[in-house]
Amino acid sequence: MIAVLFAVLTALSNGSASVLQRRAALDVPQTEAMRVSLIGHLLRQKVWLAGIALVIVAAVCQAVALATGPIAVVQPIFVIELPATLLLAGLMMRVRVPRTVWLGVAAVTAGLALGMATAAPGGGSDSVHGAAWVPALILTGVCEALLIAAALATRGNLRAALLATAAAVGYALTAALMKDAMARLDAGGAGALFSSWQLYATAVAGVGALFLLQNALQAGTLVAVQPCLTLGDALISVLYGVTLFGEEVRTGWWVLPELLALGLIAAGCVELARSPLAAGNPAAPARARRVD
Repeated sequence: MIAVLFAVLTALSNGSASVLQRRAALDVPQTEAMRVSLIGHLLRQKVWLAGIALVIVAAVCQAVALATGPIAVVQPIFVIELPATLLLAGLMMRVRVPRTVWLGVAAVTAGLALGMATAAPGGGSDSVHGAAWVPALILTGVCEALLIAAALATRGNLRAALLATAAAVGYALTAALMKDAMARLDAGGAGALFSSWQLYATAVAGVGALFLLQNALQAGTLVAVQPCLTLGDALISVLYGVTLFGEEVRTGWWVLPELLALGLIAAGCVELARSPLAAGNPAAPARARRVD
């Protein structure tokens, strides 16, 4: 229950940060794409700094969640980040939440529930044994290189989708490294944690994923970014959980309802990302008609 609670808190923080970062990225010139100077432009925007503060909160909550639960359970819960954020935004901005948003929320929620029930993830160890990180890091690096190279050869929403997928790979890797690092903390205390290479690799992977996400948000619409980011993070995290930590998910005929769950989540994310609330431009609340 602790892992689920902190996973939900992580999702809320990450979803809010994603919307804030998207708003900030819209004001950055296209000439700054894939350049370090992009971060310099963003640092001068308060809305982006607020998003980064939420990213830090999310990182702390995620560390607690991964330290107390399997990665295949914790990471998929993050798919609720966008629907929860949009509902909260509608409440805070005092605007009526459109019916399409409620449908998107229902689709994502139903997809998550169906996916967790049918996949039934669990088991595994808290740390990675032996030299299993070596092939994992090599394959991850190759995958990232291919996605970035393909993105640089395209423009618009296709570039955004490819960069968002690359960011998802980075965030999934960050989660796996973080879980392994937290296992060192449990086993040997603070000294073991700060002497582990996994802790510093977590920081590098996280910063790299954040950089890719900023470029994805700048390159295209949230509709192109969010589904790739949300589903990619969940699926790749489960893959890391199974291959590195020995966690288990159901296969066989269970794959059919699992695919249906993914379809529901993807459809819900697309619908939610189209909402004016996600773009940070909610429609003004309807005025009451004057009765003469």
